[in-house]
Formats: sequence, C-alpha cells, structure tokens
Amino acid sequence: MRIVVLAGGIGGARFLRGLKAAVPDADITVIGNTGDDIHLFGLKVCPDLDTVMYTLGGGINEDQGWGRTDESFTVKEELAAYGVGPTWFGLGDRDFATHIVRTQMLGAGYPLSAVTEALCERWQPGVRLLPMSDDRVETHVAITEDTGQPGTTQRKVIHFQEYWVRMRASVDAEAVVPVGAEQAKPAPGVLEAIAAADVILFPPSNPVVSVGTILAVPGIREAVAAAGAPVVGLSPIVGGAPVRGMADKVLAAVGVESTAAAVALHYGTGLLDGWLVDTADADAVAEVEAAGITCRAVPLMMTDLAATADMARAALELAEASR
Repeated sequence: MRIVVLAGGIGGARFLRGLKAAVPDADITVIGNTGDDIHLFGLKVCPDLDTVMYTLGGGINEDQGWGRTDESFTVKEELAAYGVGPTWFGLGDRDFATHIVRTQMLGAGYPLSAVTEALCERWQPGVRLLPMSDDRVETHVAITEDTGQPGTTQRKVIHFQEYWVRMRASVDAEAVVPVGAEQAKPAPGVLEAIAAADVILFPPSNPVVSVGTILAVPGIREAVAAAGAPVVGLSPIVGGAPVRGMADKVLAAVGVESTAAAVALHYGTGLLDGWLVDTADADAVAEVEAAGITCRAVPLMMTDLAATADMARAALELAEASR
C-alpha cells in the first residue's frame, strides 16, 4: 500500500509513528511543511521536517514533542552572553548540528529535498520524507499590538515562529500569509507520489499553517483533488478546542470556527472523501456527511502508540469505505 501523508510538526509526526505501527509494510511518503522554516544565527532551521525525522528516528524529546532528547543549551547560553538573539527560540547543542549540516549543504548548491534525504540517512525514519518545496516559503502572521504609548496600536507582520513561540499566540491573528508560496514549485517527487498513492491522509496537524501551507504550493492542491486515491483527514479539533497548540487563533484568521465540522468544510468536498472526528464530536457527523464527506466518530486522542495506531487504522478503513 502506498500512502501519502501531508504533515506538519508534532501532531503529524506522532500520527506517523502510529501509522507505521498500524501498517508496517506500507510504502509511506511524507510531504512535510516548510512554511515554519526560519533563518536563525545564519542557519536554515526546518522545524517540521526535523520533528518528523527525529520522532520517527528515535531522537525526539518526547516530553516536548520537538527538539532532541538528552539536549544541552551551552551554545544558546553563550550566544545570549554575547547579546546575540533571538533568545526566544531554543536551539539545543545537538539540534545545532543538524542545522549546520543543512546550511552547509544548501550553500554548496544542494536543494532542500536532497539535503533532507541526506539527513534522513542518519535517522532512518522508515518513510520517504519530502519537503513540500525546494523554494523558500515562510509563513507570516499579521497582528495588531500595543506600541507602548497610551491608546496607540500598530499593525505589523511577523514570522509565524515569532507569533507562535515568542508571543504564544497571545494576540489575535488577523491574516496568515505563506510568503513565497505562490512562486514556489513542488519539490521533486511530490506530485508523482500523490498521483501514485493508494491513500492520501491529512493527519491532525494544523489545517492553516501546516496542511494549509502545503496545499498553498501551486500544483499540490490540484494534484490531491485529482488523485484517484481516497483522501481522509483526522480532526485536530476535539470538543471545540485544539488538541495541542493554538490552532483556534489561526483558524479564526481565515474565518473558520474551531469545530471538527468547520475544519472538514474548510478543506471541502473538493479535497476530502472522508473525515474522522473524535467521539466527543459525534454530533458533527451528520453535518459533515450532509456536505458530501463520509464521516465517522472514533477516539482521536494520541495518548500512546496503541491509541495512535488505532486512529491510523480507522483512517485507512474509512479510506477503503470511501472508494
């Protein structure tokens, strides 16, 4: 079975671990979000690609869901001592090595897809990990914040990482823009993998800044829509709230309610054949099915590997039922 998964960071990576356990013999291609990428300290950092690689390769910090296990932060502390920022993004010493290798290879002329393949040689994630594009795409967020002067505010656009990590989405997102996406091209192998897939899955990743950014690259949405394979998504919203993170803030920016049904309708019948909601949202099934998307309610909390594997099996079963 050839499975293509459009994945963001923590949620996507943990779902992939369950998918591998559910169908260990499947040929899995992961199209990873690169809209979260950022340049820090002269280095190219790809948080979502690395989270998938570390999680499936056994090097992830399980408590955080990101970064390396057994990490130290000596370099970060020394940079801060020199007054070099930003201090709000916590790159660890082990993690720095990945970004140094990536930046060196990019500087030598290798495309991001080739660099990612080379990095995966070490980690052996057991999937084919492809960046959505070799071109530079960075998600930015428009916000309004206080200027520090009484009664005055300013509207500004900041990198998504600053909004998410430094500000913890503490103000409303007014717009979310994947800068560079319109000019980007899918990375080599992306469209071919989608066309050859038996099943395409949208894991419980952020539908705006993870899966949505991947779909913003010209050609990818169209390829998914035209694929002969069933497309099944899993809701990242349970009981009217994001399972992890602040997805409600970016959903509001694109005019989508934080409900399991609203996210399904946001993707739409042009993309989705099937949609899984949590049992807590069983009352959403009828609304989703009324829109022409086959829907089932199953447990969607990734409490452990067994529960996540069950989620993956339910998605594959729904895909089969949607053919």
